[in-house]
Amino acid sequence: MNDHGPGAPHRESKGERTRARILRSATTLFARSGFNAVSLRDIAAHAGLTHAGLLHHFPGKEALLLKVLSLRDEVDARLLFPGILGPDAPEPEPAERLHRLVEVVARNAETPGLVALYAKLAAEASDPEHPAHQYFVKRYRILRREMTELLTALFAAAGPEAKGDPAAVAQQWLALMDGLQTQWLLEPDSVDMAEQVRAFLRLHGLRPEREETGADVSR
Repeated sequence: MNDHGPGAPHRESKGERTRARILRSATTLFARSGFNAVSLRDIAAHAGLTHAGLLHHFPGKEALLLKVLSLRDEVDARLLFPGILGPDAPEPEPAERLHRLVEVVARNAETPGLVALYAKLAAEASDPEHPAHQYFVKRYRILRREMTELLTALFAAAGPEAKGDPAAVAQQWLALMDGLQTQWLLEPDSVDMAEQVRAFLRLHGLRPEREETGADVSR
């Protein structure tokens, strides 16, 4: 039997498994201590490798950091903003994208390590000399643009119920999510990030909850 023909499941090579282990270790240590306090030797030891073994897969700490950051963004982009990935990517309806955004907030509550990583590194990266500075500048620029376009479409569909300027609401929404993440990291049991985002969207005349198929939604 040919395991490498069309449609055959991809089997990770030893190198791919090692890279994945390095990325998991880097994510854990960056989230715990920040970029500057962690060395490549720390990451290698955590991953069960030698320093030279890690360098075989990643040329340096900056390249490793950017890969760690981009992995989650690539997953979210495919889910939320497929247009970023190319003109042929299927585009969900605006209401569906809104639901998915709220679901991502809820999902983040299940990955405290990644939330801590982004919170810590976003603050560190305000320094123009930080290796992730341009990454976060670009990331927020893309998020503001995509969320403004999404809100423009949602406000138009909502009619007079919608309140606010889409660009301003997009910035406020991002600021809310960043602030909620910090509060949640400090007191996880006291902050429901997803529900607070839903409440914010309701204030602007939007409906962040999915309506069940076949349900009576008349008033």
